Amino acid sequence: MTNAKFGVNLNNREPLIAPVYGLQDLLDLSVVVEENGFDSVWVGDSLFSKPRWEPINVLSAISQRTKKVKLGTACMVSGTRDPLYLALEWATLDALSNGRTILGTGMGNPEEGVRREYEAVRLDFEKRAAIFEEGLDALRQLWTTGKVDLDGQFYTYDNISFYSGTEMKPLGPVQTPPPIWVVSNPRLTVGNKQEDKTEKVISKAARRIATYGDGWMTCCRARHPEEFAAQLAQVNDAIAEAGRDRSEFVMSYQVTMNIADTREEAHAGINSYISQYYPELSKAMDLLEWGPIGTPDDVVEWLRTFQDAGVGYFICRFGSLDQFGQVERFAKEVLPAFAGPGN
Repeated sequence: MTNAKFGVNLNNREPLIAPVYGLQDLLDLSVVVEENGFDSVWVGDSLFSKPRWEPINVLSAISQRTKKVKLGTACMVSGTRDPLYLALEWATLDALSNGRTILGTGMGNPEEGVRREYEAVRLDFEKRAAIFEEGLDALRQLWTTGKVDLDGQFYTYDNISFYSGTEMKPLGPVQTPPPIWVVSNPRLTVGNKQEDKTEKVISKAARRIATYGDGWMTCCRARHPEEFAAQLAQVNDAIAEAGRDRSEFVMSYQVTMNIADTREEAHAGINSYISQYYPELSKAMDLLEWGPIGTPDDVVEWLRTFQDAGVGYFICRFGSLDQFGQVERFAKEVLPAFAGPGN
């Protein structure tokens, strides 16, 4: 079992719903995260269905406040962004951060809000999987070769490059390419009652991860470590079939949690948070599917269970209106349990 790594989702939506957590506080929190030994910071993405501050701009600001932590999106709906602009914007972020970026990206869940976002940028929501894959193909070409040739269903590029012939070299990221972690949450996509459809979705997702990604990011199965392990086995098989090196892939889990002295206090804290963060969904949510809600010992036990199931990287999203308190408590009372070889 390899050592687990931990990052923190800084909640770039929370400054819009929490009166005591503004955008400058978010930037300050990134420094606290770095100082407390976490490996990375993350921000989310939504055009307008769940409004938040734009992730690449936020990460650019964080890149100038920090020196070591990796900077990622958890996750970006890259299908709604033009691939050329995204390639340029992300390459700029990678250069500003001296090669610290991770693009966590997915095609978007089958929600009405995501559908409206695709429609707003004149893209067919029902074809979002193919749009997503063509976009990733373009990104990888631009970031590895400095140009893109693509004759796709949605994008056609004829030897496009960020190079006119007068620059010293083609514009590009520090990392060639920046790692891409493909997001897939089959439980959110089809629920847990349509087994045949679920298997089909998982198989397609595994192939997509193996073809376009350098890692897998998932969530929302907190009471089902066996389900994660089964899906991980399919991802591993797809990686082998693609002839890629499994050791170069990162298997990550974004976990929403709340830490308190008692489980009752933790549940009260996360309920207050979720009712504002997801006002419509919160009524139907099973919060225990999102992650551990309880004492530090409860959190450690949950993390150990999923580490044993194959998670190598945890992205911690704290379901609380006290982000600083949660980060510092996790650093002091949970993180030490995972220090040292083999943790």
